[in-house]
Amino acid sequence: MAEINTNFPRDWFEFPDPLNPKQIFKCDLTWLTSNWNCVFGSGCKGIDENFPDHGCCSDGAYYNVAGDEKRVTKAAKRLPKEMWQNYEVARKGKSFKITEIGLDKERKTRKVNETCIFFNEKSFSEEYFGCALHHLANKEQVHYLETKPDICWQLPLRRSWETREVGDNKYSVVVIGEYTREAWGAGGADLDWYCTSNTEAH
Repeated sequence: MAEINTNFPRDWFEFPDPLNPKQIFKCDLTWLTSNWNCVFGSGCKGIDENFPDHGCCSDGAYYNVAGDEKRVTKAAKRLPKEMWQNYEVARKGKSFKITEIGLDKERKTRKVNETCIFFNEKSFSEEYFGCALHHLANKEQVHYLETKPDICWQLPLRRSWETREVGDNKYSVVVIGEYTREAWGAGGADLDWYCTSNTEAH
C-alpha cells in the first residue's frame, strides 16, 4: 500500500522534566503508541530502489555531535575482520578512515560502493548481513547506542528542541516524535521508499 500523508491531527502529551524545572517534554502519542515495526530484511524496500536490501543505510549516517563520531570510531576499531566487510577498506593507507563530509558539509559515515561503510552484504556473510556495528553490540552484549551513530539507533524516533516563553520564563522543550521524510531535510522527498508512514511497516 502507499504511504499516508503525515500532515494529520495528532495527540500530544506534555510534562515537565522532573530533573530540570526549565525543561518540558512534548511527546507525539499518536506515533509513540502506533504499531510501527522495523521491517529490515522482512519487507523493507530500502530508501534507494537500486539497493532494496540496504534499508536506510545507503545514505550513510550523519553524526550528531563530536562525541558521536568518537564513540563510533572507537567501536569500529573493535570490529573483527570476519564481522566487517569493509575492514580492509577502512584501514587502507596510513589512517583509519570511516568518515567523510556529506553534501551539506557535515561529517558522516563514509560511503563505500554506494552505501554505508558499515553495511555488510549478504554475499559477504549471511550471519553478519546488515550493520556491522549492530552485530558488534550483539556480540558484546551492550546496547546499540554504545556502538552505532545516534541517528541509527534513534530512528524512527526524532528528538528535536524548541524554545517556549511563558511570562518572564523561558523553557527548553524536548520534542519526541516521528522521524518523517521531512526530517531528512531536502532529500527526504526523494527517498524511493520510507517506512514510518507506510502501512507495510505497521
